[in-house]
Amino acid sequence: MKIGFVGLGAMGKPMACNLLNAGYEVYAFDVVEAAVKEMESKGARGCATAGELAGKADVIICSLPNAKIVENVMCSEGGVFENCKAGTIIIDMSSVAPNSTKAMAKKAAEKGIGYIDAPVSGGVSGAAAGTLTIMVGADGATFEKVKPVLDVLGKNIYHVGEVGGGDAIKMVNNLLLGCNMAALSEALTLGVKCGLSVETMKEVISVSSGRSYALDAKLEKFIMADQFTGGFAVDLQYKDLGLALEASRDERVPLPMTAAAVQVYEMARAKGQGREDMSSVVKVWEDLTGAKVRGSGK
Repeated sequence: MKIGFVGLGAMGKPMACNLLNAGYEVYAFDVVEAAVKEMESKGARGCATAGELAGKADVIICSLPNAKIVENVMCSEGGVFENCKAGTIIIDMSSVAPNSTKAMAKKAAEKGIGYIDAPVSGGVSGAAAGTLTIMVGADGATFEKVKPVLDVLGKNIYHVGEVGGGDAIKMVNNLLLGCNMAALSEALTLGVKCGLSVETMKEVISVSSGRSYALDAKLEKFIMADQFTGGFAVDLQYKDLGLALEASRDERVPLPMTAAAVQVYEMARAKGQGREDMSSVVKVWEDLTGAKVRGSGK
């Protein structure tokens, strides 16, 4: 099976490398020429355009920043759809709104091309280790065809329903993550202002009903350490909450807590923290209240 990989960024490059290491013939394309050259040095076959790649691959995997770029890669003159062979399967691992994927799948079907969504969770470390959680929206037959490929990239592979389902469940998951992180920052700040230490709050909440993934993953490693490099960036969490608001308009579901959380991340972005880990939103509350939450673990 020949696999084309479009998008060799922080997530895409290690995934493409894992496919090479598993013995697949990999064709690679990215707008950054150096990324393509690096993949060539590892054994991939570089392509000058996404369209060139599309004509050679049986399965095409995309890992791209947003829905607008996905649409441009797929639908532009000389792009993927124009050059795919009938029967090609496209796996979009980008994080986009469910209706964006459904629109792409409809256009692909008109050309005899399979199109499924398979967004991931697990970050760059998970991509490198091949331990990602992958949430797949596809019909059953297509899912079975591509599952061996996905098994190379992830440890937990979930077929969650039809096309768009993968994007939907990742969106819901990241909505909860974003809101939980904003709530944790507020709660810690209130606790400090009430005279509690961060260490005490961590000890008690970790075995109480307020425990969350945000607390487990972000409090000690990032907030208490007062270091916000790596992790999951504020900009990415902001984007994911925006996808949820986009879907809420399509589906007519009010999301008042999500809308409030978006403003917390917007404040962090305004402070220049867009590339810092999402837990850096605690700085917003420190600045507003004068509380000192960070650094208690140093």
